[in-house]
Amino acid sequence: MNNKIIGIVLIVVGAALAMWGYNIYDSASSQITRALSGDIPIEALAAMVGGVISILIGATRLK
Repeated sequence: MNNKIIGIVLIVVGAALAMWGYNIYDSASSQITRALSGDIPIEALAAMVGGVISILIGATRLK
């Protein structure tokens, strides 16, 4: 039972983290930076990758 609660929390936190990373990636300042230099903000990349990893770990806890 305890593993299921941890899994659900990890999935919710991971989804929120991935959405936050996408919001950073899609912001106006990020779009201007990508247009001029082609660089992706490290915060956006870290948040999206961290969110996906958290979702995957949470999904394994639910089994």
